[in-house]
Amino acid sequence: MSLNHFDFSIKESSIINGITIIDGTINKDLRGVIYTSYQKNLFDHLLPENLKFHHDKFTISKKGVLRGLHYDKKTWKLISCVSGEIFQVVVDHRPKSNTYLKWQSWYLKQDEPVFILIPPFFANGFCALKKNSVYHYKLAYKGEYNDADKQCVLKWDDPRLNISWPIDQPILQEKDK
Repeated sequence: MSLNHFDFSIKESSIINGITIIDGTINKDLRGVIYTSYQKNLFDHLLPENLKFHHDKFTISKKGVLRGLHYDKKTWKLISCVSGEIFQVVVDHRPKSNTYLKWQSWYLKQDEPVFILIPPFFANGFCALKKNSVYHYKLAYKGEYNDADKQCVLKWDDPRLNISWPIDQPILQEKDK
């Protein structure tokens, strides 16, 4: 068992330019598990200069809920699954990017700490695969936060994307339909 709770493996996506994947180290013993989800010196270094994380959000979703695909033009998101299981999708929506409209997916689980750093202009969506799945966002931006009313939306089943969601009939909010 590793005694260092700050071990992270950081790599860039091989599918979408600009996406950073951070694998955490989980430590288990007879009591359960412990892992670190954020270390300021390490994670702030991954953001552009003078940008810091401002606040956190959590969603608790029923099995079958699909949230997204949402993005804005200034927010960086560090996302992870705290409890349950999530099917995570990120879509490059930078029109001049050589990976424009390409997407990547991950299965995020509570007992396998993986953190995805998502820059602005990348659409973010996920589907809860277990009841009461808890999704965590750590948000960095300049100025005021762009809440839901100022975010852009791509249709979850946009035929240009052809995303292979692991669900046929998701539970959606009105703006995602």
